[in-house]
Amino acid sequence: QVQLVESGGSLVQAGGSLRLSCAVSGPAINQLGVAWFRQATGKERQFVAAISRSGANTFYVDSVKGRFTISRDNAKSVVYLQMNSLMPWDTAVYLCAARDVGYTEVIAAGEYQYDYWGQGTQVTVSS
Repeated sequence: QVQLVESGGSLVQAGGSLRLSCAVSGPAINQLGVAWFRQATGKERQFVAAISRSGANTFYVDSVKGRFTISRDNAKSVVYLQMNSLMPWDTAVYLCAARDVGYTEVIAAGEYQYDYWGQGTQVTVSS
């Protein structure tokens, strides 16, 4: 069974940076596509970024392009989300999600395409 545990969320001032981590445990970690989503209070869950099983492919929502970078270290079983130039509207609970992709390098942006979810980590950006 795949388990995901996020960490790294915090309170930060606008313009600051944070790095979120998603620790992945379970079988066949290198056959998992992973994504970050976020959910602000009272709003729907939003896709943020996705990375293919080897890291060869990445995809971002337009609002974070150039500011956020998703990466992974399969040897350490961790997926990262480096967030720079944070703004108040980035405030949300950030969730890590994973899906079985076999040996393909496909990525996906739909939350219903992901089978495994972490509990989330809170990111608060003050103005």
